[in-house]
Amino acid sequence: MKKLQIGNVTLDNPIILAPMAGVSDLPFRLLCREMGAALVCMEMVSAKAIYYNNKNTDSLMEIHPDEVPASLQLFGSDPQILAEMAKRIEERPFSILDLNMGCPVPKVVNNGEGSALMKDPKLAEQILTALVRAIDKPVTVKIRKGFDDDHVNAVEIAKIAEACGVAAVAVHGRTRAQYYSGQADWDIIAQVKDAVKIPVIGNGDVDSPEKAKAIMDQTGCDGVMIGRAAEGNPWIFREVVSYLTDGTIPARPTNREKRELILRHAALQLEYKGEYTGVREMRKHLSWYTVGMPHSAHFRQTINTMEKMDELIRGVYDIFPDEE
Repeated sequence: MKKLQIGNVTLDNPIILAPMAGVSDLPFRLLCREMGAALVCMEMVSAKAIYYNNKNTDSLMEIHPDEVPASLQLFGSDPQILAEMAKRIEERPFSILDLNMGCPVPKVVNNGEGSALMKDPKLAEQILTALVRAIDKPVTVKIRKGFDDDHVNAVEIAKIAEACGVAAVAVHGRTRAQYYSGQADWDIIAQVKDAVKIPVIGNGDVDSPEKAKAIMDQTGCDGVMIGRAAEGNPWIFREVVSYLTDGTIPARPTNREKRELILRHAALQLEYKGEYTGVREMRKHLSWYTVGMPHSAHFRQTINTMEKMDELIRGVYDIFPDEE
């Protein structure tokens, strides 16, 4: 299995945790990194929030030494502010700076940010040029197929990015109009790969080791980005890396393995977010960790009332007992 080179950053393998708002926080990134993700991408950070010294933004940008290399993702639409804020935070220990051009959420898009930038190639070019000039670290960009089916321009945007000096492009094979529904179009990833020489990272519908290999075989992409399939399932990175290395897939984790990782996840939440926030944020993760398990629907109802970490821990022991 090849390593992946992004600018001056060498990744041990081509498998990457996608940036996901409300999911790819520091505790979750650490777990995914340990499971084999060669690069972990942080939750998107508003350039304007950095500009206005927003306190919550500071914690969003916290990086643990054990998760490096990490990619810090900015979003915004003002080339000058984005460039100045990139320069301001360059001393932080992230390895790669990513520009978000994929977020489909209305409050982001309505500000002309995220996937709205797909509609304005000239502005995208100004932003990417400014970012590349502002910092020495590699700049990457995450894009979609296009804004909607009438405006499929991933190839055009990728060519612009390459010309601006961007080090790699990640392509989600859906339009903004699709959000996360329907099937991802891997053909657009192949088209981007054919059009540019910089590394292309494929994203969309990769939910198994077999799919990771399939997207690479089908599109020729240099790396694979895994997002929603990692929710409640950081083991997917271990499985994909093994499958791409020698064609084997490790056994699924036992109840005890799951329990130990979930308890570690909870402990990290407690350490970095405190009990009030940590417990509430663990609720969604526990919902994901228990999908498809016996009695999981009842368990999910129960965890949504939990407010103390010791309650949550007892619940985890109940639903993940040692196998007989």
